[in-house]
Amino acid sequence: MLEENLKQIFLKYPDVIYGFTSISYSLYASEYKSALALAVPYGEQLTIKNYTEEKFEKGIQDAKKAVEEILAQIEEVLNKYKVKYYIPPVEQSSEEELIAPFSFKYAAVHAGLGWIGKNDVVVTEKYGPRVRLSAILIDSQFIDGQRITESNCPDLCKKCVEACPYHALHNVKWKIDILRNDIIDYQLCNQKRSQYIEKHGRKNACGLCMVACPIGISV
Repeated sequence: MLEENLKQIFLKYPDVIYGFTSISYSLYASEYKSALALAVPYGEQLTIKNYTEEKFEKGIQDAKKAVEEILAQIEEVLNKYKVKYYIPPVEQSSEEELIAPFSFKYAAVHAGLGWIGKNDVVVTEKYGPRVRLSAILIDSQFIDGQRITESNCPDLCKKCVEACPYHALHNVKWKIDILRNDIIDYQLCNQKRSQYIEKHGRKNACGLCMVACPIGISV
């Protein structure tokens, strides 16, 4: 009954991709049994042809608002059923390690939402990488999605690699046991984006490696 009530929420958001997964792999496994992972498409599905940093940032913010709206409704249902839950923070624990307390990407691939591309972000069949991820940890068990363990990116495609202005991507195809550093120089990416904090009041949204992706949109 709980699972059905949660699914009812997503009937109002047919564009959102979601799924459940066990979090037995996570440090949170002693407190919560499952994660509900969701991928909300950006408001405007940009391509490399119509990309601007401002448009991309707006898409991020539009999706963020939708995520907050959906999570609020999920919280209502879980409170009704008196089920313990936790919404992990998006922010990374430190600028040195650049690792969040709970990986939304890992939850997404375990829930079957998509795979990780050569740009080190989750790629969905429907939208490519043009989505905002979130997750909520729940102390209840559900029917898990089909875990994805390897990339569905075309072997020879490297459009995201070529689009990166800082050459931070290593042109490595993802598998479930591969390390982030094998795919991307994350410190370099973060360093270059952070140079815009004084100008924008935030890191540069960049996103060139995402809008260059041919999956999920006609480019």
